Amino acid sequence: MNIDLLEGAYDLHVHTGPDVSERKLDDLEMAERVQKIGMKGFGIKSHYFCTAERARLVKKLYPEVDPIGAICLNYPSGGINPIAVEMAARDGAKIVWMPTFDATNELEYTFSQSSYDELPPWAKVQHELKEQGKTQAGISILEDGELTKKTLEVLEIIKQNDLILATGHLGKQEIYALVTAANDMQLKKVVVTHPTFSSVNLSKEEQKELTELGAFMEQCFGVITPVYGIDWPGLYEAIKYVGPEHCFLSSDLGQTNNPYPDEGMLTFVNNLLANGFSREEIKTMTISNTNFLVEG
Repeated sequence: MNIDLLEGAYDLHVHTGPDVSERKLDDLEMAERVQKIGMKGFGIKSHYFCTAERARLVKKLYPEVDPIGAICLNYPSGGINPIAVEMAARDGAKIVWMPTFDATNELEYTFSQSSYDELPPWAKVQHELKEQGKTQAGISILEDGELTKKTLEVLEIIKQNDLILATGHLGKQEIYALVTAANDMQLKKVVVTHPTFSSVNLSKEEQKELTELGAFMEQCFGVITPVYGIDWPGLYEAIKYVGPEHCFLSSDLGQTNNPYPDEGMLTFVNNLLANGFSREEIKTMTISNTNFLVEG
């Protein structure tokens, strides 16, 4: 089973409930599963609400597990909202995702193509809102090609509080501008969220360029399918090109029709081990890099 490849690791991208969309498991079940296999903790991802308070309650019930609270800068949080990030940090959140389903890039992709066999939960919500006339213009972090004032304010709050900056579902131009600015500001914990995801679609060369600006590539199990942008051989090639030292592994699971997050992570590490990656390289991606992001 190679469980040792996950002992002491964090899964920083988990969609647990309670949530707007139905989930395969809730925070407490995830904490129990994490504890059983010796992982340190997990990042609670909601597209809609700050999860810092959920994380604190889980910690009280599972003191040996480190649940990570986060905020995602979609419209329910006020978009690019510095005060929401400030309050999230004061509440114990450690991850700030830039816009995901409300990102201009994602909305343009979601409503312009039909490659999904089945819409992901957040996309179903977006389509429902559109049918009801409740959608708004997409959120971009750029204005006239430059980062907006509020985006820069958010970056400053992230720096002051030593938070993890994650790019969400931004487009390429936005990702490059954000990572460049973060590098200029000497932010140390910068993550490009699932770079192989269909609406993000960064080539291995682009991923490597971004790591040279200090970013980590978050390689997610949940998007390893041609529908979402890449297959297993393509992912192996990308990680080898970028370098395991610049990558970390997340599940991006919790959807009802997918494996449990811990099961996905075990499949992930076993597949890597069987396809040319050493135990040391895998532990760098599961343990060393995630521990740096959370605790470094």
